[in-house]
Amino acid sequence: MTRPVLAIHGGCGAIPRADLTPETDRAARSALRRALEAGYAVLDSGGSAVDAVTTAVQVMEDDSVFNAGYGAALNRDGVHELDASLMDGASGRAGAVAGAQHIRNPVLAARALAAVSDPLLLIGPAADAWAAAHGLETVDNAQFTTPARQAALHTMLERERQGTQASATEQEKHGTVGAVALDRHGHLAAATSTGGYTAKPVGRVGDSPIVGAGTWADDRTCAVSGTGKGELFIRFAVGHDIHARMLYGGQSLETAASGLIHGDLAALGGAGLCAVDRAGTVTLPYNTEGMYRGWISADGQYVAIHED
Repeated sequence: MTRPVLAIHGGCGAIPRADLTPETDRAARSALRRALEAGYAVLDSGGSAVDAVTTAVQVMEDDSVFNAGYGAALNRDGVHELDASLMDGASGRAGAVAGAQHIRNPVLAARALAAVSDPLLLIGPAADAWAAAHGLETVDNAQFTTPARQAALHTMLERERQGTQASATEQEKHGTVGAVALDRHGHLAAATSTGGYTAKPVGRVGDSPIVGAGTWADDRTCAVSGTGKGELFIRFAVGHDIHARMLYGGQSLETAASGLIHGDLAALGGAGLCAVDRAGTVTLPYNTEGMYRGWISADGQYVAIHED
C-alpha cells in the first residue's frame, strides 16, 4: 500500500516579503493549511487522488486569499473569466473549462468533464450552461469580486496608462491555485484553477485549463500543476515536458521540474509548480520572490510563502 501525499500551490503571485504583514501572513498560511488538511483527509480515509485534488482546490477557490473562484482577478472590462482543469493519472481522463463566468467552483466542472472526457474542454457560456445542466452551482459574476481585486484592476490599468506595467509585483499581475496527489492505491492526479492575470484581455485563456501545459498527471511518472505566466507554460508544454523528461529521459522529478523552472523559463517570466512522482517525492520549485505552497503526508505538514 502506497503512502499518500498531497502538495499544493496558491500561486507564485505571492505577496512581496516587504508588504507581508503578520495578519496577511497568518491568513495565507491558514488558508494553505485548510486546503492541505481537507485534501489529505480524503487520502487518509482511502479516497482517490482525484477526489483529494478536487477537494483541496475547491477549498482554495472559496478563499479570497487566492486568485481562483471567489477573489479571482478581473479582466480589463472588470469581469471574471475563470479557468480550471483536472487530470486523472490512472485513466488519462481529463476535463477543463475556460472563460467561465458563473460556475462557483470551476474545479468541480473540470472534475465532472473528466468523468466523460468527451467533451473534455468547454468554454465561456457553454461551460456555464453545461455545469448548470449537470447540477453544479452557478452564481452571478459579481459574487467572485472583492475590493482587493477591484483595487488591483484599477492599479494595473493605471500602470498601463503610465507605461509602468513591468514594475508591477507578481501579486498584482497574476496567481493560480493547484494540487497534486498520490493516493494509497498508487494513483496520481492534478488539478489547477485560476482567474488569470489582472487586466487580461477579454477572452484570454492561459495554461491552467490546457492539459499538458498547466496540468498533467500520469501514473507512470508524475502529477504537475503550474503557476505563473501561462503563455510560457503553453509554449513549453511544461506539464507534459516534465513527464517526458522522466519517462523518456530517465530524469528524476526534481531534475526535470527544476530544469524547466530554473532553466528554460527563468529568463522569460515568473513560474512555479507543485509536483509529486509515483514514489511520493514532492517538489515545489519557483523562480519568483515567493510562492504560496505546501505539502502534507503521514510524516507531517509544510507550509511556506517565501524562502523561509
